[in-house]
Amino acid sequence: MPKFGGPGVKPYQPPGLWNEVSLDGNVRFVQDHGENLYRRSIYTYWKRSAPAPAFTIFDATTREKCTLRRGRTNTPLQALVTMNDVQYIEAARALAQRVLLAETDTDAQLKLAWRLATSRTPADSTIATLREAYQQELSVFQADPERAKALLSIGESPRDEAIDPAVHAAMTNVTSLILNLDATLTRG
Repeated sequence: MPKFGGPGVKPYQPPGLWNEVSLDGNVRFVQDHGENLYRRSIYTYWKRSAPAPAFTIFDATTREKCTLRRGRTNTPLQALVTMNDVQYIEAARALAQRVLLAETDTDAQLKLAWRLATSRTPADSTIATLREAYQQELSVFQADPERAKALLSIGESPRDEAIDPAVHAAMTNVTSLILNLDATLTRG
């Protein structure tokens, strides 16, 4: 059951986040671990002089004044965050694990991932494109098992070791692609 309320949490952030804005030079960002690492962003500790970079990139207000409506942009930086930030890679890995454990057929796994991310049923052409991407990724990770292990080691959440690493890594990259879609990010 989700936990409501409580003190602010400090999720994944770039190293040295508060170094330059610390008044006495000693206040350092110390990342949380365990369940605090996965709390909703509404609970993220906010230092006004150094907001979480993902908040800034995804149009969070500066909190200097009240705003009724948050601005919406779509920039290449947002795509770089969703494709490379630890939090998003780990989310893609967790989604991949969920669909791999829920379904045995690749097309069914891809449909489930699409539905979970977008709340829509994918078109047949979409599944064909995702299947092709999955097969390409699978061949890359089967040829280089260390690359698969490196991808799957990102983030602190444990992974189900019973899942073949190449399969899990390939599905992780495909779910990352799905999570990076405008239809997922904005539900537009």
